[in-house]
Amino acid sequence: MSSKYLRDSSYIDGKWFNSKSNRYFDVLNPATGTILSRVNDIEPTDVELAIQAAERAFPSWSKMTSKERASIMRRFYELIIENADELAAILTQEQGKPLSEAKTEIIYGASFIEWFSEEGKRLYGDIIPSPIANSKIIVEKSPVGVCAFITPWNFPSAMITRKIGAAMAAGCTCVVKPAHETPLSALALAALAEEAGVPKGVLNIVTGTDSHNIGRVLCDSEIVRKVSFTGSTDVGKILYRQCAATVKKISLELGGNAPFIVFPDADLDAAVSGAIICKYRNAGQTCVCANRFYIHEDVYDKFASKLADKVRKLKVGDGLDKGVDIGPLITPDALEKVRSHINDALGQGAKLIEGGDTHDLGGSYFKPTILGNAMEGMLIAKEETFGPVAPLFKFKDIDDVLRQANNTQFGLAAYFYAKDLALINKVYNGLEYGMVAVNTPILSTEVAPFGGVKESGIGREGSKYGLDDFIELKYVLLGGLE
Repeated sequence: MSSKYLRDSSYIDGKWFNSKSNRYFDVLNPATGTILSRVNDIEPTDVELAIQAAERAFPSWSKMTSKERASIMRRFYELIIENADELAAILTQEQGKPLSEAKTEIIYGASFIEWFSEEGKRLYGDIIPSPIANSKIIVEKSPVGVCAFITPWNFPSAMITRKIGAAMAAGCTCVVKPAHETPLSALALAALAEEAGVPKGVLNIVTGTDSHNIGRVLCDSEIVRKVSFTGSTDVGKILYRQCAATVKKISLELGGNAPFIVFPDADLDAAVSGAIICKYRNAGQTCVCANRFYIHEDVYDKFASKLADKVRKLKVGDGLDKGVDIGPLITPDALEKVRSHINDALGQGAKLIEGGDTHDLGGSYFKPTILGNAMEGMLIAKEETFGPVAPLFKFKDIDDVLRQANNTQFGLAAYFYAKDLALINKVYNGLEYGMVAVNTPILSTEVAPFGGVKESGIGREGSKYGLDDFIELKYVLLGGLE
């Protein structure tokens, strides 16, 4: 694998850093099993160097005008766009998703750098009329300080830019720990940030396999004032507890169990097309992909037939190959989880409509799957499958489906298809989710707040609200005024 933005070591204080341990870990291409690169495996104690670099950079970066920061971030954005094809190729090879999806992720990820570079100029404070004579109340917004980000492998570029875009625009400095499965996209972003003129120490990337102890260093640090994590709910709870000791700000974008509901008046062709995008994008490895399909009994058979027709046409293969719709799962362990959910469902009476097993290509490729007659007690109804499996549930009425859809500790994203406006209003108000998409399968955009409720997380990313967790409010009472 060759690229001018390919790096094999951490990026700390504006320099490419190798730990004295001299240990490396392999980054594998999940499509072929071949080694793409060997990346330096940083020691948890070395993470302190990145934290200290961010602390040193904070005073000057935070004191820049928002316009000055915006100018640098704008150049960062432009460089990502200019090199989108090369970045997409890196992403596909380390993560597995089709090249077209990787390119979409790069453009999507860049949008957060662009958006927040402009939105940072609008971090307005307030002047509040004082109840005390000869005084004035001022509320100012200031950056929280050094921020630590722990990001996942399924969107190795966009999950970083969505976080650092807001932090940098607010005047914060950053330490990023990418997933060890997909560090190359993160390091490529660091190389582009350096080229764009981002000052040393503002953006630091630490690469390592000891995620537990690296996370512990970030959470225990008294210098780090904010932690943001995207990943599993179980790990998020651990980080939440660890951050309590130093009372940090924390954002958690955790697991999902998204319902996809089709009412009898829905446009079935649109619903089926939406289901394909919502379920099988990135081989089902997204936190907002549909995990449970609730189809009204009056249209269940027709929907299942139409969905199966489209699923049979999906092409599975190496993401670099032309026309591929679904790449491999990230690891063999991910494949085994998918298989276990299917076997559990079949053992409890589900019907296999399509797929259901590993693909003829071998490795961690899995056939896109549809299961019928799914029931509430199955693992696939309770847990996030994170794979290309669509379980179909029947429902009778709106109260029935809302009860089933909300019967989960998760509350990230929900989708439904219907035409009746009164019904639409009742359903989106009744769904206990942070994000609801009506008659569309895609809801992620830089201008809207991304995040969930219940055990799906805390805080929002993107939009004007995405800056809130990176600022502190300072109330100033000016007294003795004439």
